[in-house]
Amino acid sequence: MNISKAEQRVLHILALGGEIRHFFDHRGHIAEVQCRTRDGMVLADLTLALFRRLRTRGFIASRQGGPYRISHAGRRAVRAQPDNQG
Repeated sequence: MNISKAEQRVLHILALGGEIRHFFDHRGHIAEVQCRTRDGMVLADLTLALFRRLRTRGFIASRQGGPYRISHAGRRAVRAQPDNQG
């Protein structure tokens, strides 16, 4: 499956236990997203367009209104990368 570098980066962080927090505007639509690592660091590469692309392709999912996490399809799509956390 063809996945961009930015998509790979976000999926890899999510596979390591990260999450995507979403914030709504006054109409109830998602207006802002933040990708956080399991340590609380924020990834600046995640844009709203990238978030929508990941969600449309089924790589991320939210359960019961919680933060978005990697789905089973996302785990299959992400390529293995060395873990530099230590």
